[in-house]
Amino acid sequence: MSAASTGHVVVIGAGVAGLAAAHRALARGARVTVLEATDRVGGKLLPGEIAGLRVDLGAESMLARRPEAVGLAREVGLGDRLQPPTTATASIWTRDALRPMPKGHVMGVPGTAAALAGLLSAEGLARIERDAGLPPTEVGDDVAVGEYVAARMGREVVDRLVEPLLGGVYAGDAYRLSLRSAVPQLYQAARTHDTLTAAVRSLQAKAAEAGQTGPVFLGIEGGVGTLPLAVADAVRARGGEILTRTPVSELRRDGTGWRVTAGDRTLHADAVVVAVPAPAASALLRAEAPAAATELAGVEYASMALITLAYRRADAALPEGSGFLVPPVDGRTIKAATFASQKWGWVGAEDPELFVVRTSVGRHHETEILQRDDTGLVQVARHDLRAATGLDAEPVATRVTRWTDGLPQYPVGHHARVARVREHIAKLPGLAVCGAQYDGVGIPACIASAYAAVDQLGGDLAGVRELTANPVQSLHGGAGE
Repeated sequence: MSAASTGHVVVIGAGVAGLAAAHRALARGARVTVLEATDRVGGKLLPGEIAGLRVDLGAESMLARRPEAVGLAREVGLGDRLQPPTTATASIWTRDALRPMPKGHVMGVPGTAAALAGLLSAEGLARIERDAGLPPTEVGDDVAVGEYVAARMGREVVDRLVEPLLGGVYAGDAYRLSLRSAVPQLYQAARTHDTLTAAVRSLQAKAAEAGQTGPVFLGIEGGVGTLPLAVADAVRARGGEILTRTPVSELRRDGTGWRVTAGDRTLHADAVVVAVPAPAASALLRAEAPAAATELAGVEYASMALITLAYRRADAALPEGSGFLVPPVDGRTIKAATFASQKWGWVGAEDPELFVVRTSVGRHHETEILQRDDTGLVQVARHDLRAATGLDAEPVATRVTRWTDGLPQYPVGHHARVARVREHIAKLPGLAVCGAQYDGVGIPACIASAYAAVDQLGGDLAGVRELTANPVQSLHGGAGE
């Protein structure tokens, strides 16, 4: 009997991964109960408003060149609300100027030095050219992105471009992040080419041969935060039950199934999908899968905050483009700014008299800035926006959204940790795990993780094996740009 198709599946966690797992299990014929500790669904996807405008207060876009997120959005009735960015022209705020985001790179790693002209110094460009004459570098089972790229092309390319790009996804340190897990396509190419330049060019050639067209990213009118709400509605429409404010305190084997304790409720399940962040998953798995729990307890997280500001168009103007990234090496406080009203047509159209800017602060082990109160964070954001763009107007509204321990870190060896977790979990029938801490932090990666978990419950391990071997790259690196 397949627990994923004929029995009762309990999903613990109602972020986008948990909801996607519930949606897929229902499609396979299971009876589904979703248990969520907080008072809402959606996890890191959060719709909100500022000055009467709908905005995202969490993730705002999803990679369109993976099928999972776009496909799920269409399945739950959001197909006609999918929208590409109005502009994809971004900048890097570095060396005291907004400089155009280069094209022709893979996650900041160029195929030619000329691709980064205008961003790097003459010395930095010359250092990139030296890659072609260096002996091959053995990347082995894994290597840190920053250390590997710096050894081949110099630190400046890492500090000025790779670091802000990766930091925008993971809020992490490029010199610690895993090449295999964070940029898996480049890792595979680096293993089969003598130089990093050749590896990048091979990926660019593959992208050109594939002839991919259409937008790299998509948003949703009303905000990406509406996706989990629509999935939750679809789950309920199919007979699934979603219980919020229902934290799970214990997960135990119960004969051939599972006993799930949540408050004063005890649920009996044929199968369980654990779709909560690593610390919570570790606590739940400690009794029945102690080795997996120990591995998950070692996953570190970064905290961050989003500062959203609304301005009157009559008071100020912004540079063209969708926003900018900020390299940590420049010593600024904000790490990115998105000109939401210019990036997303639906935001700009909601009130033509206003425009919205989103800024972010906080990186792994960078906690001091997050100890400031909301007023202090708004002041920091306004200070850096003024320095970068000249924007000196008084905002008509501000919002600060804090994501404490919001982003799992993928250090060197992360893929091996995930493989060990899944090896331990596989010993327990009717149990699977999914979420951002495994195979990629982007929305498509979380959904792919959820689908693989449900497939595993049904006896199909192909998805789990594929994700473990080839994690989902969470940010398009510009190979085809």
